[in-house]
Amino acid sequence: MFVATDVGGTFTDVVFFERDSETGRVSIAKIGKSHSTPPDFERGVINVLSEADVDVSKIDTFVHGCTVVINTITERTGAKVGLITTRGFADILEIARGNRPDLYNFCFFKPKPFIQRYLRREVAERIDYLGREVKPLALQEVAPILDDFKAEGIETVAIAFLHAYANPMHEMAVLEEVRARWPDVFVIASHQVIRAWREYERTNTTVLSAYVMPVTNRYLDRLENALVEQRFAGQIYIMQSSGGSDAIAGVRTNPITIMESGPASGMAGAQVLGRVIGEKNIIALDIGGTTAKCSLIVDGRLSITTDYNIEKTSRYAGYPVMTPGVDIVEIGNGGGSIAWVDEDGKFFVGPKSAGAIPGPAAYGQGGTEATTTDANLLTGRIDAGYFLGGRIKADLAAARTAMQKLGDKLGQSVEQTARGVIRIAKNNMINALKLITVNRGYDPRDFILVAFGGGGPMLASALIEELHIPKVVIPVNSSVFSAWGMLMTDMRQDYLITRTTLLDGSDSIAKVKSGFGELEAQAQSEFSDLRGISAERLRLHRHADIRYKGQEHTVKIDLPDGTIDEINLANMVEEFHRVYEREYTYRLDNPVEIVTYHLVVSAEIEKPELAPLPVTGRTLSEALRGRRQVDFDLAGVYDSDIYERNLLEPGMEINGPAIIEEPDTTIVAFPNDRVLVDTYGNLILTRK
Repeated sequence: MFVATDVGGTFTDVVFFERDSETGRVSIAKIGKSHSTPPDFERGVINVLSEADVDVSKIDTFVHGCTVVINTITERTGAKVGLITTRGFADILEIARGNRPDLYNFCFFKPKPFIQRYLRREVAERIDYLGREVKPLALQEVAPILDDFKAEGIETVAIAFLHAYANPMHEMAVLEEVRARWPDVFVIASHQVIRAWREYERTNTTVLSAYVMPVTNRYLDRLENALVEQRFAGQIYIMQSSGGSDAIAGVRTNPITIMESGPASGMAGAQVLGRVIGEKNIIALDIGGTTAKCSLIVDGRLSITTDYNIEKTSRYAGYPVMTPGVDIVEIGNGGGSIAWVDEDGKFFVGPKSAGAIPGPAAYGQGGTEATTTDANLLTGRIDAGYFLGGRIKADLAAARTAMQKLGDKLGQSVEQTARGVIRIAKNNMINALKLITVNRGYDPRDFILVAFGGGGPMLASALIEELHIPKVVIPVNSSVFSAWGMLMTDMRQDYLITRTTLLDGSDSIAKVKSGFGELEAQAQSEFSDLRGISAERLRLHRHADIRYKGQEHTVKIDLPDGTIDEINLANMVEEFHRVYEREYTYRLDNPVEIVTYHLVVSAEIEKPELAPLPVTGRTLSEALRGRRQVDFDLAGVYDSDIYERNLLEPGMEINGPAIIEEPDTTIVAFPNDRVLVDTYGNLILTRK
């Protein structure tokens, strides 16, 4: 049995597959959705397994995605951390960067460090940028620092030296000293997090990983114990931000890698689905209860970045995180996003969310603010009698009261206000999709849209009209698609090292081989020691951060598989010129250099296969549940056919206006839409 659970801000999802004992085929068994249970999210996991009637004792592979890391950071509920750094660099977190998100605002505030000044300590040492020891490490200075940290109640010690990315020998010595003198404390060094330059970003990433380490380890302990109490005896994997999973032991040592585990799994699922249906260029859109996330898949590959900022806004720089993650644009717009009017009378939707408790007004749990879900109910797009598959009786009166309160501020009727909420939510999504396409030199017309989550299918048709996207794919069980994506991923680790290499010399090939060779040796050692996986099972993919000599920043380029030779290097350089020109509209004749080597190492995990949906000969009329009046905003109000998705079969075609209902989401087909059911049960939506 293969099981995945995805903990979101509002719901916890489960997908599980079972192997048929006679045929050996693995096919879908059940899906489930239950309310998340903050702050004890493991209770929600056990609840959703119970509600889906999963026998935990039979699970072989359990993959889990959670929000514990990002929640800990945003809610500021992490550990008390002490930092040990190079003498003269205790203020690096305070100095940060001079970048101003709001270019002409000179009164901006820099991010407040997660470690107060008196808990940032220095020791004498210095390694230069080439990895040579300039000043020996004064290891004797560590003991009194640890004594002070004990007195201050420090829970985690973070170690970050200036050029540890080039040579971590001093960090390793301090790491061993801390473990020897204080075995009970959590400790992490920057070379364990990432071996790339930029001391502020690397130090901040290390501090954030230290900040969430105790909370994450305690959560994983509780999750493991809760599963063991249910007689679980299988293997646990945790979804990472990079789009791959890791053994639980690996996550414990560097928990910042799972900061965006849930969103990344949906994007990884879209990549796998694209391979199955023959689509290489995909815009993946996940709209949940609290946020909307989107990412780009180009030529079948996920976009991975090490340039990510938590809490970044147009007026706030946020906190940099350097660990590799799927390049995701995230906005505070979901089914639970609250609609509101500011003091100047401007109308907004989000980013504040009603969450799981109390939830939208229609949940009947005390919510009094109008949300996107309430607007979809009042326009008839969601059936009040089939709300969350009938698990909750929609409180239409409460939804109308909340919308009327908002409408009074705007001088609009309930119906007009509900349309406005949906319209603003749609425009917020369009802006997010433009950020990952148009703003990066891509034409949305060259991509299909894979829409999932509880809210993705409801907005998909409106989005393709605005962006002229030719086709939308609504996956099978789209409301729990991110959990499905977890089961489709392999174990993955990213290894990076900064080592500037000019690509025009006779020794370039030897230097490039050396750079990747060092990373390969590290990967094989770690996979064997931490995960018990031999080198023969590993798959290696090489990437490099490349720039024109003299520039500050880089572009990530793939190095072709196979032997590193002149042809492969020349192809990589030409690809750099092409990608650079696409993003910046020009190319230069300057020499090209690698700045950071990036090795992606994966190990295959047994996973279920996506099987074709059986055809029984059922007719489309048998899937028709009835008709109701639906408001399609500017397209008009129509009496629309209502279909049950679970009764649709491959080859069936539906012409809009229509509503296709699942227990946990609704697909809205506008009057000019055509919906076709493909071989696997996915819905293919196109505009006539």
